[in-house]
Amino acid sequence: MEKEFITDKEAICLFIVFVIGSSLVISGGGAKNDSWIAVIIGVAMAIPLMVIYARMISLFPGQNLYDISVTVFGKIGGSIITIIYIIYAFHLGALVLRNFGEFIKIVAMPETPMLFSLFSMGMISIIAARLGIEVMARTSTFFLPIVFAILSIVQLLAIPQFHMEYLKPILGNGIHPVLNGGFAIFSFPFCETVLFICLFSSLKSKKSSFRVYKFGILITTFLFIIVTIRNIGVLGNTLDSYYFPSYEAVRRIKIGDFLQRMEVTVSFVLFIGVLFKSSVCLLAAAKGVSKLFKLNDYRSVVIQIGLMMIYFAYIIYDNSMQMKYWALKIYPYYAFPVQVIIPVILWIFAEVKVRKSSS
Repeated sequence: MEKEFITDKEAICLFIVFVIGSSLVISGGGAKNDSWIAVIIGVAMAIPLMVIYARMISLFPGQNLYDISVTVFGKIGGSIITIIYIIYAFHLGALVLRNFGEFIKIVAMPETPMLFSLFSMGMISIIAARLGIEVMARTSTFFLPIVFAILSIVQLLAIPQFHMEYLKPILGNGIHPVLNGGFAIFSFPFCETVLFICLFSSLKSKKSSFRVYKFGILITTFLFIIVTIRNIGVLGNTLDSYYFPSYEAVRRIKIGDFLQRMEVTVSFVLFIGVLFKSSVCLLAAAKGVSKLFKLNDYRSVVIQIGLMMIYFAYIIYDNSMQMKYWALKIYPYYAFPVQVIIPVILWIFAEVKVRKSSS
């Protein structure tokens, strides 16, 4: 199989659209009018982990997470870690697809069977994953400026509906909800970037991973803060009452009788984010399966894994309440071993192994 390469710029764009995913539309953090503080706390917690992710990529240039696991822990230990991350990538991809399905069912086409929207998005993700990381990264550089333009225009148009008093009182509900919200945002979406260790073996430079994570986290943090502040300023303490607070906030934008129904822009941003995020998850899972079973090309299993992901997304929840409860209350603890414990252990042993090899 021919080696794939992506530039730093392409990797940063792919990183940003991945983190945007479904989180800009869905995430509320559970901290009400202090959600913007929760975003800052979540990012502050995630930065050390992202430095570790980038360090692992730079320690073993040209290798992905599955190769590194085998190098550090041997065939058996590496295979166990590979299986864990295959399951995580597959599960995360299904969760993202289901977020999209719930959004379409609630706000766009309530009478259309959810399986139809899941299958439509899932098939596009399968095509993207089969095309590979190069095509995905280059395509993200085309769509990201459009996403930025949409977010900027919507922010300006939301000013007449913005109420500064909704941001007060700061920490009026205490620090506990803010910390819980920060932990939820730490896990979803920032530490989900652990999957890029599975893909960034395609980076051309050894130090590129640090640059990608640095600029990626700076830009996405800025986006999350301004979008969260906008949602609070428009919705107030009712922010957490909505499954999709960004959609509700933008829906209220009305400039005279000629500029209305701006919520379609939120749908477009969600579509782009879900497409790239589910594709990255599918690609990471397919590469893991390819490594585990020593296949020549990961593309040979993309369709099979993708179809299973679509079906799993369909059966994973019974309703939107379960989706939101899982995202805020259960998922941060479920993902903690994969996002924190295993990468930290792997990084420590990798540092020891590399230093022993050097000496």
